[in-house]
Amino acid sequence: MSIIIIPRQLVKEKELVLIPKKEYDELLSFKKLIKTVKSTAEEKRIIAQGRRAIKSGDFTRWEDLKKEMSL
Repeated sequence: MSIIIIPRQLVKEKELVLIPKKEYDELLSFKKLIKTVKSTAEEKRIIAQGRRAIKSGDFTRWEDLKKEMSL
């Protein structure tokens, strides 16, 4: 059995994930294809508002909306 000791200084986040090099290379190539878009403050506010509504149950299910629209 091999044992690997990783110094705490190298792990800056709470979690560490080890993956094979081939998968890492695939991830990097995929990452290059995707454009990162940063949300504006207004968009972040709207997203937070939506999450609060979902958490409180204040939303209409898609199935219910389709039924209402078909009437």
